[in-house]
Amino acid sequence: MTACAIETAAEDGSVASTGFTITAGGSYAARLAGDGEALFAERWTLDGPEPYAVPLPLGQPEERDTEVLPLADGRVLIRRRVERRHAFSLLYPTGPGTGELPLGGIESAELRLLPPAPDGVCAYALAPGPRSTAIWLVAGGAFGPEHVAEVPGRCSGGVWLDRTGRMLALDRQLEGGPVKAVAVDLERGGEVTPLLQITEDSDDRLLLAAPDSGLLVIRSNAPGHDRIGWGVLGSLLPVRFPECLRLADCAVTPIAVQPGQVLTPESCAVALRIDGAAGSWLGIWCPSGRRLHQLTAPEGWLAGAGLWSPECVLQLPYATKAVPCGVARLDASAITAREVITEPAQAECAGGEPYGGAGTPGAWKPVPLREAPLSGGNAGG
Repeated sequence: MTACAIETAAEDGSVASTGFTITAGGSYAARLAGDGEALFAERWTLDGPEPYAVPLPLGQPEERDTEVLPLADGRVLIRRRVERRHAFSLLYPTGPGTGELPLGGIESAELRLLPPAPDGVCAYALAPGPRSTAIWLVAGGAFGPEHVAEVPGRCSGGVWLDRTGRMLALDRQLEGGPVKAVAVDLERGGEVTPLLQITEDSDDRLLLAAPDSGLLVIRSNAPGHDRIGWGVLGSLLPVRFPECLRLADCAVTPIAVQPGQVLTPESCAVALRIDGAAGSWLGIWCPSGRRLHQLTAPEGWLAGAGLWSPECVLQLPYATKAVPCGVARLDASAITAREVITEPAQAECAGGEPYGGAGTPGAWKPVPLREAPLSGGNAGG
């Protein structure tokens, strides 16, 4: 299974959390729940016969800018801000009450949690500074928050590129220049490798990645304005920008990508959140199909929340007064067969030109898509 933090496009074009987060393994989720200002952390259990929620209130309500992140053992990491200090604790149910284990804090003007790490044990935070960005291990270490890397430039985003929690993709800006996605090796002190380089002047951000297949879903203004595109890590082919993902007067945000498609990245199903004047609804798209299927979301959908299984079943968490903790399941293969959108498949435009050089690297690793040599089973484009 695969999971993602719930995300929408921020003002700078990057991806920002909106409050509901699912573990990488899909067992748990967490959010801030409650009415008005009476907010509290809430943990969802997703891997049982039926989903259920456990409230984790404490002596006073949480602030709206508080972040929560579930761990694979069922505990919930919480980040609270008090002026320039960010305090971290682990919350867990203890009979009728809530237990809290303080982990320490970090002094920083800005800080936010990164999406759940693949191992489900560690949790990381990103703290941008004037000239560099710090990466902190805030849960899973031995002595509270630990500084693990310092990346030159101002970084945003955050996408895991592997299943070990070693390679992290960030969107980096150097001295007012364009934004470029880079790969950061956390086991080598934060060593930085270029990841997306479509043109020299374009802003190239990574939104989603499928570690099994190498499929990357990006956002770039290389075609002249911001577009959603896709590529394959290690492919000779350039990034492509499907016309079907351009919707007039709507914002389209990828939220989850199907795992497990090792040899066929172009067959991965991608779920998207579509926001327009009528509200928010669901999109399902596959690179090989080149069609966007637009669907009504379940009532009470926690807009932007989604989880794929390898069998192409999309799980959509929702909450209503009648069902405060529910998950709707959609078989994406059946949706595609019904031909929700019946127009002919639309064309794609390519960004950049493929590199014609020879040579195959000894290991599959992040490289600029524009100059990527063919690698292993990643021959798709």
